[in-house]
Amino acid sequence: MLNVIVSAIRNRHVLTFTYDKVQRTVEPHAAGVSKMGNDVMRCYQVGENISEGQEWLLCELAKITNLTDTGTGFSGTRPGYKINDKDMLRAYIYAQL
Repeated sequence: MLNVIVSAIRNRHVLTFTYDKVQRTVEPHAAGVSKMGNDVMRCYQVGENISEGQEWLLCELAKITNLTDTGTGFSGTRPGYKINDKDMLRAYIYAQL
């Protein structure tokens, strides 16, 4: 799973997956280890039914199911993205935009 996410970040590909029993479509921006020691992904939700202010997610990889790289590209970082995500251990960021 981590390899798929890292590849999607590097290639700027949209991902789909299930998280918290909800189907998500996202643009992955960073993957690394959280301060709690979990592998996580910072991503921006796209598509319908996304409330303003709810676009950004920090997802624990262990809770992701049905992960798919759609092969659809996205142009780059979204407003509000900050490199070296404060919720990840800087030394353990696997990939980021």
